[in-house]
Parts: sequence; structure tokens; C-alpha cells
Amino acid sequence: MAIDFLQTMEKHFIHYADKTALIFRDQAISFGQLKDRSLRLANSLAGLGIKKGDKVAVYLPNWPEYIYSYLAIWTLGATCVPLDFMLTVDELISCIAHSEAKVLIMKHKANLPLEQLRNGAVALKNIITCHEKIEGAINFEELLEKSHAEISPIVINEKDYAIIFYTSGTTGKPKGVLINYLQLGAPPKSMGFFVNSDMAEKDTALCALPFSHLGGLIYIQNLVSFGYTLVLMERFIPVEFLKNISVHKVNFFWIVPSMYYALLQLKEFESFDLSSLRWIVTFGASNSPDALRRFRQYCPKVHLLNGWGLTETNAPTTVLPMGSGNIESVGRAAPWIEVKIYDENGKEVANGAVGEVVVKSWVVTDGYYNNPELTREVLRNGWFHTGDLGKFDKEGQLYIVGRIKEMIKVGGEIVFEPEVESALHKNPDIAEAAVIGVQDKLRGEVPKAFIVLKEGKSLQEEDLRYFLRQHLAHFKIPHYFEFKDALPKNRTGKIDKEQLRLVK
Repeated sequence: MAIDFLQTMEKHFIHYADKTALIFRDQAISFGQLKDRSLRLANSLAGLGIKKGDKVAVYLPNWPEYIYSYLAIWTLGATCVPLDFMLTVDELISCIAHSEAKVLIMKHKANLPLEQLRNGAVALKNIITCHEKIEGAINFEELLEKSHAEISPIVINEKDYAIIFYTSGTTGKPKGVLINYLQLGAPPKSMGFFVNSDMAEKDTALCALPFSHLGGLIYIQNLVSFGYTLVLMERFIPVEFLKNISVHKVNFFWIVPSMYYALLQLKEFESFDLSSLRWIVTFGASNSPDALRRFRQYCPKVHLLNGWGLTETNAPTTVLPMGSGNIESVGRAAPWIEVKIYDENGKEVANGAVGEVVVKSWVVTDGYYNNPELTREVLRNGWFHTGDLGKFDKEGQLYIVGRIKEMIKVGGEIVFEPEVESALHKNPDIAEAAVIGVQDKLRGEVPKAFIVLKEGKSLQEEDLRYFLRQHLAHFKIPHYFEFKDALPKNRTGKIDKEQLRLVK
């Protein structure tokens, strides 16, 4: 069966052969070169015994080689296992072993013995290292040089698996989200719908999100679907991000809220020319409207889009319509996606009531690799239970309140952590804030806030309590405040609350 996404990729490789596809460290890579290197890698992997359905793991920074790897693996009808480059040795071995990957494409690390990888992942047959010749590994560049760019067509079915996303690096039981080949076209289809086709070959996008996560992958999917030029950053550095917008005349990007806050703290912010931007999106947190509003002060003509979705729903699942002023909401779902709000008994609630957000569509994952118990837990009667809490207004716009685990029960009252964080972010002296629930003998739980102040600013706990009384009911005001120099982040730039919960 023909896969629309793969057909589009093949067509655009030919149509845009001479056009710049990637800009990385000021080096331009054309679509023709992208095709040549991806097909050479595909043939090399086939020569190593990789065939349709086999798993190939990728453990790289945001390099062009990551993109070649994705495209090569898909060309063979194999399954890509993208792994976060920040995973520890134990986490890496756990994910490779669980996925049963036969080949690993990686950047070598001094503290990562190859023999340890082989001993811990019995299915692993070959290791390919990029930019370095390592004993016991195959060199990526030499592999491509010896290969060729002609490959026989392979029949791929819609339900064949294209990706296994590991959403955490746990050494216990890894959670691998299955993405099939039909679903590779879901994010581009949604983005085309939500931005009213305001994304085309003439455009330039900027990516600072890791390719090991869905937010980064969407850039690759849109690259081959729309034929735009992608400026690629190995990692997010705020000043360099703004510099890239200015130098390369970037038209759009999507990042997580903590990245917006990092940009807004820069003293140099106003010195960069951001006039090329047409629209920007934030995903990944429900307290993002404040960041978008502040960004708009410097880019008043930019469309601000708030959106929501999970890896399991092949985000974006909902996005605020272009031109809407209601950036408190994450918008509506595309016509091919159903979204409802359920109570704890699995019954749909009325508009305005808070409950768990559930999703039904062909874009939803088939489940978790080799984990039928968890699959049955989240997929019930055709609906995927997201673990996110939300509500609809009377116009049908969705609002994300937080995660179920971000709900604090204070003496019988419900407090949502993102709501308190949003109130804290209204204070002009606060750079970052995160709220968690901590145990309390009298009330069961109470909110605790972690605060990072802007440079040169000073606040006392009583100042914050007085400020919050103007924005929150008394039981929502944190009982404890802890001032920190920085908050822990995960690889995608989101605040890592699990680390904060370990703070005593």
C-alpha cells in the first residue's frame, strides 16, 4: 500500500533537488544531497542485514546525520528508535535492549564502552559511529562513501511501524510509543490545516528541539512535506537562536514555554531583527500564554499559536486558529480527530467542567511496544486516555488545566499546579517558576513553589504572598517558596518536576 508521506518525500527529493534543505553551522545541504546521503545510508544498512520491520536505534545530537538516519530507515520500511542524547549508559542500554534494535547509529562518548552496549543489548549486531573512527565500530562517513544511492522499491504497509519513541529513559520498564507509517503524515497534515497553508517552499524554519522527541521530528516531517529550508541548531542557546532568526530570515518556529522565557530574559533581545517571523507556536505546557504575550511585545505582527498534543497522539492534536486572540486556549482539533472530556468514571462531562482529555483518531498510537498492560490501561473503548486535565468553553475551545499528577488536593480543595505557575509568571521580577504538591499533616497536601528571579531582582516570601492574593484564592497560594538559581530541565527544555519532587 502506498504511504502518502513516503510518496511526498520521494517527489520532493526530485522536485527540490537543487534547493537548500538544511543549514547547519552555516553549511548548506540541498535536497539532492539529502536524498543521496539518505539512500547511501539505506543501502549500507541493508548491507548490514537490516530489512523491513527491523529496529535501528539512533543516539546522536541534532546533526544532519540524524535526519539521514530517519529517512534511510524509513526507505527500508524498518523502525527507527530515536534516543535522547542525554540518556545515561544504563538508560541507553535499557531502551536498546527493550526495542531489540539490531544496529545503533551514534556519536561516541568517552564514558560509553561499546562492549558494555553489546553485552547489555543482545540483539545489537552493529554499531556505527559518526565523525570518529572507533575500534569495534563502523565509521559512518566511510560507510556512505562505499555505498550507492540506488535502491529497489520496498512495499510498506500503513500499519508497519516507523518509529518507537521512548518517552523516558527509565531503567525499569521503558515506555516505547509505537508510530506507524500512516501516522508519519499526521503532523504535516495537522500543521497544514492549522496554519491555513501558511507554510511553503519559500519559507525558512528554525529547529532547536531534539530529533529524539516528537517536537523535533515534526520539523523533519514538515521539511520533506512542504519543501522549506530548515536551519538546524545542535542545541538551544538563546542568543544563537535569536541570531539565527535574524541572519537567516526565519519565518516560523515552535518551542516549549521555558525556551520563550529564556529568550525574553536576554538583554540583547531588542537588538535582533525578528521582522521575518510570521507565526510561532508553543507546545508542552499549559501556562504558556504569558510567554507568548510578552514575546508579542517585540513582534506585534506575529501570529501566536498555542497548541496541545502528546507523542501518543502525534501532535499537534489541537491548535489555536490563526489570528485568534484567545491564547489562553489551545484551540480545537482538526476534523479527523475527536477530543472529549471524561470524568473519573469514563463519562463525558458538560462544557466548563474539568476532566481527563481523551482522544480518538487514526493519529493515535496503537500502544506501547511489548507492553500490553499499559496499552490496555490507556486505550479503552477506542479512546486514548491522555492523563491531561482539560475543559471546553461554550465555543468548543479546549483549555489544558494540567496533568492529573499536577492536581493538588488541599484540605478537600483542588489546586492545579499550572494555574499557580501562571499567576507567579505575572510577577515582572520572576524569570521561571514551578509548583508541586508536598505532604502536609493538616491539609494532606499543600503547594510549594520554586522560583528563579530575574538578574538583579529581589523578592521576599511575603512579597510573593501579597502579590498572589490578588490573583489566586487563598488555598491556592503556596505554603512554601524556594528560591533557586535555575530549575532542572529535561532534554526538550521543559521543567523537570520529577527532579523537583526529589528536593527535600
